[in-house]
Amino acid sequence: MNALKAARVATFTYFALNGFLLGLWLVHIPTVEQRTGIDHAELGRLLLLLGLGAFLGMRLGGKFTDRVGVKLVLPAAGVFCSLSALLPGVAVNQWTLGAALLVFGIGNGLIDVSMNAHAVVVERHYKRVVMSAFHATWSLGGVAAALTGARTLSWELSPAVTLGTAAALGVVVSIVTARFLLDEKEEQHATEQTGKRKVPRRIWVMAGLAGMVMLSEGAANDWSVLHLQDVLGASPEIAAFGYGAFATTMTAGRLLADRVTAKVGSMAVLRWGSAIGAVGIATAALSPWIWLALVGWAVAGIGLSGTVPQLFSAAGHAEPGAAAANMSRVVGIGYLGVLAGPAVIGWMTHVMPLNIAFLLPVAFCAIAALSAGVLRAEPAEERVAA
Repeated sequence: MNALKAARVATFTYFALNGFLLGLWLVHIPTVEQRTGIDHAELGRLLLLLGLGAFLGMRLGGKFTDRVGVKLVLPAAGVFCSLSALLPGVAVNQWTLGAALLVFGIGNGLIDVSMNAHAVVVERHYKRVVMSAFHATWSLGGVAAALTGARTLSWELSPAVTLGTAAALGVVVSIVTARFLLDEKEEQHATEQTGKRKVPRRIWVMAGLAGMVMLSEGAANDWSVLHLQDVLGASPEIAAFGYGAFATTMTAGRLLADRVTAKVGSMAVLRWGSAIGAVGIATAALSPWIWLALVGWAVAGIGLSGTVPQLFSAAGHAEPGAAAANMSRVVGIGYLGVLAGPAVIGWMTHVMPLNIAFLLPVAFCAIAALSAGVLRAEPAEERVAA
């Protein structure tokens, strides 16, 4: 049990590290943009390389983790992601920044899949749901990055210094923490079969639902502030509370979601969480009052907080021998949803008001609620090798 507790703490550490590294980059985006001499439009195009790299890293990470074992892949991914976090800080133009973001994206994809795979291993040994707390720790890592970045920027430290220090710290943490990880290589290989294997349909359904739910999260993260400011006329200071309300309740909900899941089950969390998310986003979108819109975004954060961890966990538990590969599909499509959400909403604003465009994530949340039965335990005889 002591080894299991240590493995759980180690998983928390990798989640926090990933959230911290990514958050520190986000804080330095304006500074890096200025230092490389690019404009907002060019930055937007370059950020697509970050997403592309993450998607590639997830697919590679899933295969490596299942073949080699999570205890070897996760520390290596942590080191790679930490070192790659330095690259955007030393970029000098659009070409070097593009290459840096592609490599950094691959690092994020590798650690994302492998740490979620290890979370499934820990969850399997605990024999109870613990996934949501890990995702909450990722969010807390982002909060720590925001505070750290604010301080280092006030000291006028260059992105290279701050990101370089974070990279060195991340390498040390990844190596030191590795000894506490669980090794499930034998269990994974015990279920492998030779020949090409077919991906279960329910994995693709989970992936699609992850994309829809995470698109809704991305829309809330990127457009809630502009919604309050442009549609409802809130001041910039008040509008900032739109994202703050959503992010705060999202983090708090994930800290509590494991206990709720243990009582009502993952299917109920996905169904009712998505339904509450739909109600929250619809309330914010259609509200004529600022205070009610803030309530709506807060409710949306509560509802959506536990949905994604349930999908990731279910994908990882579907087949131990292909846990990481299945998870890479669900995580990868979900990540594409996060990236696509802001862009899709932005495109829709060319033909309709912003608040009406929010009805798309409302519809996606409703679909997720109606499709939550995919998380129902699948009979062993119906399982298809992935």
